[in-house]
Amino acid sequence: MIRVVVVDDEALLRSGLSSLVESADDLVVVGTASNGAEALDVVAATLPDVVLMDIRMPELDGLEATRQLSQNPATAGTRVLVLTTFDLDQYVYEALRAGASGFLLKAALPDELRNAIRVIAAGDALLAPAITRRLIEDFAARPLLSGEKAEPMPDITGRERDVLAAVARGLSNTEIGKELHMSVSTVKTHISHLLMKLNARDRTQLVVLAYESGFAIPTGGPRQPHSG
Repeated sequence: MIRVVVVDDEALLRSGLSSLVESADDLVVVGTASNGAEALDVVAATLPDVVLMDIRMPELDGLEATRQLSQNPATAGTRVLVLTTFDLDQYVYEALRAGASGFLLKAALPDELRNAIRVIAAGDALLAPAITRRLIEDFAARPLLSGEKAEPMPDITGRERDVLAAVARGLSNTEIGKELHMSVSTVKTHISHLLMKLNARDRTQLVVLAYESGFAIPTGGPRQPHSG
């Protein structure tokens, strides 16, 4: 059972989202919150698998709440799925850097919402719709919001570079396996090694690190994979 917390400052939307989540046999809402400050308390008390996080909220916005959740060892294991009104909302980029695992439009269909929760909970793949890949491209083209300089990419093997380049393009494990002629289990092994070496929580953070380190470039997509 995937445990979910719903965070939104609009009571009607919060109730509607909770109902949509609860309509699935494998999902359960364990708490709700109307702002980021409440979200921190609810998540700490319930330790859900996934938080559906609105961004624009009073007292403490979703961006800062996401950052605090990801930095707190007690709640870092909870994955945040950002809900946004606009597909290229500036806050989405900041949320990804703050530690969010993915994003979804509030206009998404019920099945898309439920599937997105499952994907984020599994940490198995970046959301696959074309809008997400456009997000990656636009996100990569933006300067570092914090003004920080790009960090050099730690030493990784040639095949890990291949996989990271594919992840940075938003490919799923199955797509990576087909492109690189390896089994899905092998892809997962490489991704596990990348997560450990790069100190990333999930593959969304791998995408962020790939672009911010300069390994992947915003104009022509990721650099050509290393063939070794």
